[in-house]
Amino acid sequence: MGNGRLNVKNTRPTDKRRSGTRPAQDAPATIDRQDLRDDLGKRLREAREGRNIGLRELARRLGVSPSLISQIETGKSEPSINTLFAIVGELELPVNEIVFDPQRSSGRSVGITAAKGGDGTAGTGATVPAEPPNSPVQRSTNRTSISLESGVSWQRLTAQPDHDVDFLYLRYPPGSESTPSHSLMRHNGTEYGYVVKGRLKVSIGFDSYELGPGDTISFDCTQPHRFATIGDEAVEAVWFVVGRRNTLSLDDSSVVP
Repeated sequence: MGNGRLNVKNTRPTDKRRSGTRPAQDAPATIDRQDLRDDLGKRLREAREGRNIGLRELARRLGVSPSLISQIETGKSEPSINTLFAIVGELELPVNEIVFDPQRSSGRSVGITAAKGGDGTAGTGATVPAEPPNSPVQRSTNRTSISLESGVSWQRLTAQPDHDVDFLYLRYPPGSESTPSHSLMRHNGTEYGYVVKGRLKVSIGFDSYELGPGDTISFDCTQPHRFATIGDEAVEAVWFVVGRRNTLSLDDSSVVP
């Protein structure tokens, strides 16, 4: 799912049209994205300070610059997947506790516009009934979401946080990857994935597998692995991670059979 010390290269397609004023309808998405940065950064800072770990000390442990940690915590920069998991792993916290704050309003969706369905398709415009507190139902129109560097997004598919299982809807835009090509990640637990659309390359150790719509995969997360999109179509997939704990990154040279 993602971890490591290096930022994922931002490979979003470049808009080659003549520059100009951005249409007004893009403003809500821009506000949502900044809200996401601020909210996530605040929770990461609070978790770090709650464990009495200085900013420079955390940066030293992760092998990144203090300025990168500062920019993430102040909402000036989005973390890559691998950087986010490295921070969460070092703080020894469940992913759900940081990425999907249980105190956040269940009606707020960050990073994915409410006008779209949970799978990124246009919504029907139908009125969805409000769920009572602690309802087991998670509506597709108001999933708790997070967007990361290079446009990768996760949507939590459970109505309430579950610290034992990550149950997610993933979206990887064309050209995106979970870690840089020279590094892999590993962590405790088992991953289960189902590809809904697009083509996803999954590297596990020295082997690579190409998954298309309807294909599934499961593997031991202690094996070094990485994900990357193939082709010009975004990948959308349903993903489970069971039993995740600390996460670490590996350079290719460190991978052993």
